[in-house]
Amino acid sequence: MQPRFRQFLSLMSRKTILIIDDEERIRELVQACLEELGGWATLTAASGQEGLEIASIQPIDAVLLDVSMPNIDGFTVYQQLQTNPITCSIPIIFLSARVQLSERTRFTNINIAGVITKPFDPLTISQNIAQILGWDD
Repeated sequence: MQPRFRQFLSLMSRKTILIIDDEERIRELVQACLEELGGWATLTAASGQEGLEIASIQPIDAVLLDVSMPNIDGFTVYQQLQTNPITCSIPIIFLSARVQLSERTRFTNINIAGVITKPFDPLTISQNIAQILGWDD
């Protein structure tokens, strides 16, 4: 197999994760970690509305979704993704600083792939995501 074709196949099989978080530093940090350490492609959105728009037109393998955002919170974004036939099968991982009992109960009552709590370890976040999604071959 020619090196160019092998590189093309590698890019085509690369997983794409949409990062939805209103905090720019968090988006940039997670994006760098997932691309450099996880080897994945990423898309980013600064708001829930922007994330919904991207998810409905781009092929996405998973969404990393902040829970606490202004205007549209992560739970509302999750619900809208679930009601859209284009996005309803995309695995969702919540990114949350909220780990209170009421939030934990809410997390267990919906069909999400998992939760990563803030603050997270930048060196292991890609491993955590791979484990949650069963991508760790």
